[in-house]
Formats: sequence, structure tokens, C-alpha cells
Amino acid sequence: MSTAEKADTRAATGDPEAGTDAARRTPGLVPVAETMRTTERHPPEPSGAVPAGAGRPWAFWRLLGSELGLTFRRPRNLVMLAVLGAVPVIIGIALRVVASDGQMGGMIQDVAGNSLMLTFVSFSFLVLLLMPVAVSVVAGDSIAGEAGAGTLRYLLAAPAGRTRLLLVKYLNAVVFAYAVTAVVALSALLTGLILFPAGPVTLLSGTTVSVADGLLRILITVGYVGAAMAALAAIALALSTFTEVSIGAIAATLVLVIVCQVLRAIPELGSITPYLLPTRFTNFDAVLRSPIDTGALREGLLAFGAYIVLFGSIAWARFSGKDITS
Repeated sequence: MSTAEKADTRAATGDPEAGTDAARRTPGLVPVAETMRTTERHPPEPSGAVPAGAGRPWAFWRLLGSELGLTFRRPRNLVMLAVLGAVPVIIGIALRVVASDGQMGGMIQDVAGNSLMLTFVSFSFLVLLLMPVAVSVVAGDSIAGEAGAGTLRYLLAAPAGRTRLLLVKYLNAVVFAYAVTAVVALSALLTGLILFPAGPVTLLSGTTVSVADGLLRILITVGYVGAAMAALAAIALALSTFTEVSIGAIAATLVLVIVCQVLRAIPELGSITPYLLPTRFTNFDAVLRSPIDTGALREGLLAFGAYIVLFGSIAWARFSGKDITS
């Protein structure tokens, strides 16, 4: 008797194995026992497996590290750092040429007399325009750039959350701001040591301090100027949450800086000058006095902190309730 005939006989006599044989003969049908084995969706986790969510405390730092990697690998940002590093070299060479012609006086005399002074001169030139440009480009592109590229929704689809993503973007801009400040300081310091003599530093107050004390004052200046750029980054980040075009946020930040500079130049508006952010940018010259004018530095840092809190709150309020469509 063939296999098919045996199956028909079992079915006629009520044999329970008949259904299984019939199912196996019928195309497309799978026995129930086999189906249960092949459709299990949650197999038991092997011993020693990492529970889901165990790595979440490190998710923030991984996201920040990824953001920093993208920022410092982007050619545009590297070019800006290179340009800012080249400006102190150009300033130093120009001052060296002028000093060699015997035209000594004021700033030229200060720099020619000591190499460390080139760092403070470079900050005086760059902190009011070129450094704000570099910081505004990175901070203004942080949210608007993601929205314009259509990647913002994908970033928010991860369990990072809007607040965490906003904080990562801001910390990334702050790190870049301090990188900009450090590049200017190192370039100016190395250029000064090559082109001008090193020795005791004569401060604006006429007091002479040692080289080690001068280097410490440069370090304080780097911290102060970096905080100033961090406050500007908060403004650019807040503006970045209002648009999907990064150039709009960048341009708006730079226009704001320029307008503040114009307002500072009008004597009749002197009452509002202390509240304008660029007014505090050059307070780092307090380190060139003996003793250091800690009051001026403290006022500047408090102003920077107030701007960070104000515009950080604006950015959070806007971004946390914003409809993400791109």
C-alpha cells in the first residue's frame, strides 16, 4: 500500500496521525508544533547578556563624542581654525617689520619688548569679529543644519530626547569655542617667542611680572574669552531653533554682534552699553593690571552666564515644543 493510501485509511478510521500526514501532503500547510517553534519572538536571553538600557548612562557621552568628531572633521571648520591661527602670525610679522624700521610706540613697543604681549594684541583684534564668525557658524548650524539636511527627525527618533540633543549641540559649540580661543593663543604665543624677545612682562599698570606669571595671565585670558564665545554660542543656538536654514541663524547672530558694536559707538546710548554682550568681550585686559582686576572679570563672567541662561532657556522652550517636519 502506498503512503497516500495509508493516510486515507487512517483518516477513515479516525487515526489522530492522519491530519499530520495530510498536512504534510498538502502544499502550504505547516503542522502546529512546527509553527510554534519557528515563530518564537522572544528567545531566552543567554546568561551574562547585558540588559536592555544598561548602556544609557553612556549614551549622552557617545552622542557628544560623535558630534565632536563630526565638527572637528568638517573641512569648513578646520579651515576656520587655520585662518584664525594664521592671523596672529600675520600680525606678528607686520609688527616685527614696523619695529625693525624704528617706528616704536604704543602697541608696537609693548609687543617688541616682550613676546607674550602678542597674545593679548591678537585677542584684541580677533575677539570682536573673526572669532564670533567661527563660533556662530558652528552654533548656528547645530539645529538648523540638521533640519535643513532632513536628519533632525532621525536624531529625535533615537531615545536621546530633545533636551539631551539640545545640550549635546550646545556643549559641542562650547568645545569648539574654546578650541578657537586656544588656537589663537597658541599661535600668538609661538609666533611671539620666535619673533620677539622673551622675559619679564611689563603690564599696563607699569608693574613688571615674571614670565611664569605672564603665562598664567594668558591662561586666565583663554578661559575668559572662551566663556565669552560660549555666551555667543548660546545666542546662535537659540536662533538656530527658529529656522531650518542655517545661514539665516549664522547671519542673524553676526548682525546682532555688529549692531551691538554700532550701538556702543553712540555716546547717547551709553546707558545700555553695559548690557550689550560685546562690551564684555575685551574685559580680559583686566589681567594686564597689577593686581588683576578681578571685579571686571567677575562682571564679565556674570554677564556671560546671564546670556547663557536666557538664550539657553529660549532655545529649550522653542525646541521642546517645536513640530519637527524635516
